Amino acid sequence: MTQEDGSKSIAVNRRARADYDILESYEAGIALTGGEIKSVRDRHVSLAEAYAQVRNGELWLYNCNISQYKAAGHYGQLDPARPRKLLMHRSQIAHLGLEANRQRLTIVPLRMYIKGHVAKVEVGLAKGRRTYEKRDVIQKREADREMGRAMRDRR
Repeated sequence: MTQEDGSKSIAVNRRARADYDILESYEAGIALTGGEIKSVRDRHVSLAEAYAQVRNGELWLYNCNISQYKAAGHYGQLDPARPRKLLMHRSQIAHLGLEANRQRLTIVPLRMYIKGHVAKVEVGLAKGRRTYEKRDVIQKREADREMGRAMRDRR
């Protein structure tokens, strides 16, 4: 699962694309310990309930579950769902915090990937969808799929 930019996807938050309209997306580094980065490379990551918040001028990732690395022993074992610091430029963090507060938006992680030798998280500034909006999106996607099938069968 290597993308054209040389990054290797580790985890994708599919619920984020279904539950939110993504307005902007940013790339952020993530501060991990040795055992955590090994678990990330082994794809033991879940972004299902994760979200990010700006606290004291820093961006923190909450509820991202990175399983404990089994070979690390009991000294390297940390809480799998502990808050983790996301690394971005100060101006980007200020912009995210300002937009999230002003427009009542959420900062959600969209995917985690390895770029070079570094773990990265793609975070998005997102607006929540209502249930009827989700149904409309599904209905539109199905209609587009049907049109594509009809056009393909017509040839």
